[in-house]
Amino acid sequence: MTELAVAAGQPIVLLPPAMPLMTPPRQAALHRLSGRSMGTNWQLVLVAPPSVRLPDVATRVQRVLDEQDRQMSHWREDSELVRFNRLLPGGWLVLPPDFDSVMRLACELAEASEGAFDPALGDAIERWGFGPTGRFDSPGFLPDERSSGGGAWRGLRHDGAGRWQQPGDCRLDLSAIAKGHAVDAVVAALRSDGHHHLLFELGGELRGEGLKPDGQPWWVALERPPAAVALPPLRVALTGQAVATSGDYRQGYLDAHGRWFSHTLDPRTGRPVSHGLASVSVLEACCARADALATALFVMGPEDGLRWAERHGVAAWFVARDGAHWREWASPALADWMDEA
Repeated sequence: MTELAVAAGQPIVLLPPAMPLMTPPRQAALHRLSGRSMGTNWQLVLVAPPSVRLPDVATRVQRVLDEQDRQMSHWREDSELVRFNRLLPGGWLVLPPDFDSVMRLACELAEASEGAFDPALGDAIERWGFGPTGRFDSPGFLPDERSSGGGAWRGLRHDGAGRWQQPGDCRLDLSAIAKGHAVDAVVAALRSDGHHHLLFELGGELRGEGLKPDGQPWWVALERPPAAVALPPLRVALTGQAVATSGDYRQGYLDAHGRWFSHTLDPRTGRPVSHGLASVSVLEACCARADALATALFVMGPEDGLRWAERHGVAAWFVARDGAHWREWASPALADWMDEA
């Protein structure tokens, strides 16, 4: 199936193929909580009775997020991820269950995307000035895959019981999946506490469960590049779904020649992506998968990304620059969600 163009100026509504049957409890109200963790802000909208102890809920969310940060941050010197990166070649480290789970999914998606998603791109990210030190080294010495760090994930080994081996040339950076997993971890914790109707957001990644007190789904505006103001309104119902967006407008810098370098690197070249695609949003039940797949499809570009999404049944929304104009389209899986308002 070819790309689905969207009529200019028409509002767009995206509805999931299935809606939940369980309704919120009677006399439930919306409660809003917020905080900060993992270098960004989080927000929770919770449907619960007035008797809910909101400070306890906030503490629960904060502890889950802070634990994810302790395990997988590449900014913290005491994180498990930094410990792994410092292992000598051939060294092993037992990873906590969440870290282990993220690593398994990351390697699975790296294989499936043929390296468009890469959890071991830390060296190249640092060299381009997007790592913890913020130091930029001239990329002239990055002519091939080996020097860029691309493909180092192929050398990772694990024993199936949480132990992972450092192959010796692998510097992990899980920025494109760990935040999504943290969203899933918070939702899982809240659901285990009996909260089944909520909307949670962490640094732009969102996941909605259940319904609002009035029986409506969680309506959110799909993220687009700030400059794309001419595009029609776009709303998505996040009910049993998560959404993550990757784009070239979030972070980057101009060099001395006025060239814009996106913070998203193509692992296959070790260089910032440079094509007309401005952003990709992915909708999945699992936010970690949505997070990683949004990055992979963005790296692939408009044509290859759409083909890959169609082949793998990924619900994705693409936004591209076309000279001074913008165009956007849905993958076939997401086209099934479309309903003209």
